[in-house]
Amino acid sequence: MNFYFSFKMRKFNRQSLTMKHDELGRYGESLAQNHLRAAGYQIRETNFRFRHLEIDLICMHENQLVIVEVKTRQTSEIGEPYKAVTRTKQRQLIKAANHYIQQHDIDLDTRFDIISIVHNSYRTEITHLENAFTTVG
Repeated sequence: MNFYFSFKMRKFNRQSLTMKHDELGRYGESLAQNHLRAAGYQIRETNFRFRHLEIDLICMHENQLVIVEVKTRQTSEIGEPYKAVTRTKQRQLIKAANHYIQQHDIDLDTRFDIISIVHNSYRTEITHLENAFTTVG
């Protein structure tokens, strides 16, 4: 079962109009970390790499390991950012997570969340989809 919640922060930020793609991504990850900490998550790792794969955030929450993919866009006109987490990306996250779990000898339930952020000079909207996917068929 997916749990979903969203909130909006309204503030004017001219810098948003000029952010480059990679800057926007880093800013989104920072917002996501703040959001997760405020919700009681403990951040274990950021930008964990396994070969060419990357996990944005690895957290602990309520005795679960939580693998978090963060997607940030300036607009949702072409679709909500979370929709960019394709089945291929899901498989990659699962593969990287399996490596992390084995490397650190972790024996906990694991779930995959997506944090979808729309950030521009008019609004910042954070949508957190808990347990966004479990298996890839």
